[in-house]
Amino acid sequence: MSSRFTPAGAARPLWRVYLAFVGPMVLANILQSLSGSLNGVYIGQMLGTQALAAVAGMFPVVFFFVALIIGLGAGASVLIGQAWGAREPHKVKAIAGTALALCAGIGVVGAALGEWAAHGALAALGTPAAVLDEAVGYARVMLLGMPLLLVFILSTQLLRGVGDTVTPLKALLLSTGVGLVLTPMLIRGWLGLPPMGVASAAVANIVSSAVALAYLAWHLRRASHQGLPVHPLAPDAELARALRPRAALARTVLRIGVPTGVQMITIALAELVILRLVNDHGPDAAAAYGAVNQIVNYVQFPALSIAITASILGAQAIGAGKAERLAAIVRTGLAMTLLMTGALVLLGYALSDWLLGFFLTNAPVRAMAAGLLHLMLWGTVVFGMQAVLGGVMRASGTVWAPVSIAIACILLVQLPTAHVLDRRYGLAGVWLSYPVVFCAMLLCQGAFYWWVWRHRRIERLV
Repeated sequence: MSSRFTPAGAARPLWRVYLAFVGPMVLANILQSLSGSLNGVYIGQMLGTQALAAVAGMFPVVFFFVALIIGLGAGASVLIGQAWGAREPHKVKAIAGTALALCAGIGVVGAALGEWAAHGALAALGTPAAVLDEAVGYARVMLLGMPLLLVFILSTQLLRGVGDTVTPLKALLLSTGVGLVLTPMLIRGWLGLPPMGVASAAVANIVSSAVALAYLAWHLRRASHQGLPVHPLAPDAELARALRPRAALARTVLRIGVPTGVQMITIALAELVILRLVNDHGPDAAAAYGAVNQIVNYVQFPALSIAITASILGAQAIGAGKAERLAAIVRTGLAMTLLMTGALVLLGYALSDWLLGFFLTNAPVRAMAAGLLHLMLWGTVVFGMQAVLGGVMRASGTVWAPVSIAIACILLVQLPTAHVLDRRYGLAGVWLSYPVVFCAMLLCQGAFYWWVWRHRRIERLV
């Protein structure tokens, strides 16, 4: 077994193990956000606010499919983490093959839906008529590349399950670099390429995902050709044979992944409701919505990285028969969320006008977006803390209770709050619903963790 991918154990202080996971993962997720943000910068600066509003309308739809894969990856990475903690590399590849086969199927469905349902879906969301045609064109191209994007996202999740957070970082560096170069070329039609307008970002996303996947395959196989220890998820004959949904493994992956996916889909559907409320305030509000989401991602994704790390470390500890380490993993995750995410929140407040200027050239719209950002950004710290609790509970296979709590908070707290505050305070009231629901989630998840889950017996799932 390669020493580079030894399961996390008790030999090192837990905070050092945590940092080794979190550092590359935070950078990778920032790069993932940067890729979308750069597209927003290019579109906003080179094509204008109307084009940015067209792209913003597609955000919840893309998030819907990505949510399915995040759920699938959550289930697979828990099982991979437990198998890797138990030092069973053959089972790791069997789990990975099953997850990748399921992911490819979801991507194909997304591509097919994009061809005939994009116009109706975006119209139903209340996309402003002035940007509907551009939004539909962007959506169709984006969904056409969905299989590549989803397989790439899942691959990075599976690699993290065996403790490899550096390879996904390198792949995302490459993907972001390709998008950075290609998007403006496609917008302007440089080097003989035809100008593609708002669809440029979607085409660049397809190309960058394909390049990143090719890099992953080459990089993971390179070690064996150089006489180095083989990566546990290298694409070899064993992994190729495993690329099918094995019934027993698929059931276990889905038993953990489906609840997580349901939660993410609920978030996506709730976001559609929120977007509809935002769209009722006009194109400027839709553009501000897109810009604010870009900034929030930089704070929220690092918070999620900490929660994912907690889940991976928890799964490996369970697989290694060291469930007593779970309490320390939770404490460390909460502390890191408070420090790291809190620092990013303060930075976001200090630089909000400058950061939003990358996406919005219209001063009144930028001022509107800054006010909305100030209302809700602090809530991401609370969001991250409840995500740590849910992540560690998921590592043990306890999924439905935390997911039910989250869904109940979204449906019974966020959506009613958004509607009531929208009528009372306008657009600002819609954004206030985010910190309200995050606080409700933390209180409920914390109560379940403290009074119920801590007293349960923890056992391996595979």
